[in-house]
Amino acid sequence: MNVAVIGAGSWGTALAHLAAGRGYAVRLWAHAPERARAIEAARENAIYLPGVRLPASLHVTASLEEALSGAELVLEVVPSHAVREVMARAAPSLLPGVPIVTASKGIENETLLTMTEVLEDVLPPLLHPYIGVLSGPSFAREVAQGLPTAVSVASRWERVAKNVQAALTAPAFRVYTSLDVTGVELGAAVKNVIAIAAGIAEGLGLGSNTRAALITRGLSEIGRLAAKKGANPLTLSGLSGLGDLVLTCTGQLSRNRSVGLDLGRGRPLAEVLGGMTMVAEGVKNARSTRDLARKLQVEMPICETVYRILYEDLSPRAAVIALLAREARAEFTN
Repeated sequence: MNVAVIGAGSWGTALAHLAAGRGYAVRLWAHAPERARAIEAARENAIYLPGVRLPASLHVTASLEEALSGAELVLEVVPSHAVREVMARAAPSLLPGVPIVTASKGIENETLLTMTEVLEDVLPPLLHPYIGVLSGPSFAREVAQGLPTAVSVASRWERVAKNVQAALTAPAFRVYTSLDVTGVELGAAVKNVIAIAAGIAEGLGLGSNTRAALITRGLSEIGRLAAKKGANPLTLSGLSGLGDLVLTCTGQLSRNRSVGLDLGRGRPLAEVLGGMTMVAEGVKNARSTRDLARKLQVEMPICETVYRILYEDLSPRAAVIALLAREARAEFTN
């Protein structure tokens, strides 16, 4: 099988490494020619996944046409804010009948579209049945190291999900299928915002009780938003919901948790982001999540509070006081 991976960040590189380990011919696309040449020459992505040796069957290119030539599976793994531009450029090179799976996690700021909705917006209708989404608790480094991982792949056409499952399942990489595209991708996008909240609480020294409460109530917020968009509530109890949320809120490799941790310790956002080489999707998605929640009239107080901390200079400690002061209510409502 020929596999194209669009996006040479840590997750794109890890998925390319995984596919090459399955014996496929893999082309990994990097947006900058000098970065593509450096990775190809060193056989290592020294910036985003240092120490991981890339197999000989994995080649790196800065040409979308070259990356997609003859591809029988396309994995799109660019930052969420770049998906529209990159995949619009990729569209003429995509072959009919080839699964196009987004592993980007986010909600587009301007349009409030999810990543599969963005793909449907920029790709011709003939390709829409082949669009899917891959998500779940999966740090790139651990996947590249061959540590056991389980994820979900969702498509509205079950055949596409099963084909991707068969292509990517490996001894240490278990892929489950789903038909709930909306639930899988909203769990993926909004958990990053909740992870910033969990990191802030940890940075403030608020303890394990607080983190557990944020994870649980954060999951409730994600579920309400997903249900409003027509998702299956059970999806949010699975790998792409609860699983990914727990990992991102607690794992040492979580970029979004790290952003929150620094904010809770008093560092300004600009300083925190200035010191990062990787994208913390939750920062941009705090805005789009808040805007989507308001548009759909879904109450999401944790996400609203994270937005205010990031964009309205609300102090983290004042934010906690405001959340605790909210009116008491039943845990579950009809």
